[in-house]
Amino acid sequence: MLRGMYTGAAGMVVQQNRLDALSNNLANVDTDGYKRDTPVQKAFPELLIRRMSDDGVRQIPLRSFPVGSFDVAPVVGKVGTGVETNEYFTVFSQGSLRQTDNAFDLSLEGKGFFVVDTPYGERYTRNGSFLIGPEGMLVTKQGYPVLGEGGPVQLKLNNFVVDEDGVIFENAALADDPLRLVSMRENEWEETVEVDRLRIVDMRNTRYLRKQGDSFWATTEESGEAFTMDDGRPKVRQGFLETSNVNPVTEMVQLIEVNRAYEANQRAIQSHDQMTQKLINEAIRL
Repeated sequence: MLRGMYTGAAGMVVQQNRLDALSNNLANVDTDGYKRDTPVQKAFPELLIRRMSDDGVRQIPLRSFPVGSFDVAPVVGKVGTGVETNEYFTVFSQGSLRQTDNAFDLSLEGKGFFVVDTPYGERYTRNGSFLIGPEGMLVTKQGYPVLGEGGPVQLKLNNFVVDEDGVIFENAALADDPLRLVSMRENEWEETVEVDRLRIVDMRNTRYLRKQGDSFWATTEESGEAFTMDDGRPKVRQGFLETSNVNPVTEMVQLIEVNRAYEANQRAIQSHDQMTQKLINEAIRL
């Protein structure tokens, strides 16, 4: 009977973990580049219920002495022993692109990550909301430099453009409207200078990347080291930001499911407690 209470308690812990993940997803619904988390549950092994009135042990005789035994007690059912949270799985599906018309906003259309140099080492992000730092470098909102293939990206204010391959150009003709690369005249192109190309990386198994906060990820032994993408690079969209891939309606529906499952496990524990109390009280009277 106590096993049922333990099973219900394990179910309540799992639902609490689901609630934490769903709440975090909803809190980051407006965070650019955020990827939602989904908790994955693992069931404990089921126990077989055998008939108690029959020990089921049969000996194998050989002449005058046994040489072994086997269990033939009939199985009359199974009982579950609960579940636990196995891992938090990050869904790396593409978020929709939101147009901002800000030249410093970049997004990736496809697999890959921007590389950011932080005091803790290189970190990776899908949040392309960048700025120009006081030293003329392209930086994140936290002030960390964005890396190109030649190192930190050095820019001048409002005179650069980024093409779909991530190549950064500077041209004085872009100072008034940095997004009008397609309408530049031929003589204006002659003054264009290639600055660098954004370093875009991928990993062997992104499933095992570790979240670091502020939309940053770090590699782990299971994810493999980051490698620069040459083939299959995502398209870089300047003037767009990738929104989170959280669907608020789906998350709210799952919150209702979690609440009901939590209450069901709670009622199961209360029922087992009442039955245990009744058993003890009646046994004492006998």
